[in-house]
Amino acid sequence: MVQSSATDVDAYLAELPGDRRVVLTRLRELCRAELEGFAEVMAYGMPTYQRDGVAEVAFASQKQYISLYLLRGDVRDAFAERLAGQDMGKSCLRFRKPGGVDLDLVRDLVRATAAASGPVA
Repeated sequence: MVQSSATDVDAYLAELPGDRRVVLTRLRELCRAELEGFAEVMAYGMPTYQRDGVAEVAFASQKQYISLYLLRGDVRDAFAERLAGQDMGKSCLRFRKPGGVDLDLVRDLVRATAAASGPVA
């Protein structure tokens, strides 16, 4: 799945194969638990977490990997050392296998996003 036409996150997750559904459901649980005050929406065909209408975190099931979008440059910079060994694009952390998702790292990144303030860059 590259881009979903699901209208909500429940429908998005229901479209996924079992192994991916389990992991992405866990990502959703982490986001909902840690991103207090953020709105959960579907944007660009993926679950997205917005604060004051601005997307800060998103995740998706791509054809070859599971992606976590970290849209705050300040959080990416603060975690540069931990992200150095990861498959990372400009703002996309990619996990090639569902079992390879580092939930501890994701939790720390999401917590840092929640604690950050100021413009998203």
